[in-house]
Amino acid sequence: MIQLFHVTKYYEGCLALSDISLRIDKGECVLLTGPSGAGKTSLLKLIFGAEHPDDGQILVQNRNIARLRRADVPYHRRTMGFVLQDFKLLPHRTVFENVALPLIIRGLSSFESRRKVIEALRAVGMEHKQTTLASVLSAGEQQRACIARAIVNSPIILLADEPTGNLDPQLTIEIAELFKAINARGTTVMMATHNRQVVEQLNGRVLRLDCGHLLSDQGASA
Repeated sequence: MIQLFHVTKYYEGCLALSDISLRIDKGECVLLTGPSGAGKTSLLKLIFGAEHPDDGQILVQNRNIARLRRADVPYHRRTMGFVLQDFKLLPHRTVFENVALPLIIRGLSSFESRRKVIEALRAVGMEHKQTTLASVLSAGEQQRACIARAIVNSPIILLADEPTGNLDPQLTIEIAELFKAINARGTTVMMATHNRQVVEQLNGRVLRLDCGHLLSDQGASA
């Protein structure tokens, strides 16, 4: 599903990732842990195709990301969902409109888009909020809307960068349960988190990064 071979990444001469090699199989739940600046976000961006490695190879679904033509990058990204810590919702658009954006970009019909949006909102318990403006949602509701937007294309892989970082403990539990349910339906989940509660709740495979180095690859303990 996802394979990295000796991947190294620099930003303005500073090492972000060093000689990372790993394999993630279909349907796995993988948790990236480590302190701020460890390289977690950089690794997710490389897999998503938002950045390119300075050395090494990245294969996602047997496609070499570094060799993708520019025209193929949008197709690659459509097979994935990406959930961010800071939501990135359009505040003056409704929940429905925010979730529908990826489908509009794809050019789906309004009938098909509506079906998929409602299905995604139902999966995260937000169907009743579809006409609400994003600007008046609570933090937990905003993150649920973001998750709905990330899964509306039925992604094979769901990436998440500290998705509970701005949430209180109870909301953190609820959001972690959503990711657990999404993974249980067969979606490969890869999440960067510093929250031990999330790590324990998802009970996935743990990858620990520090200063750009992969220190450990273990089971359900951080």
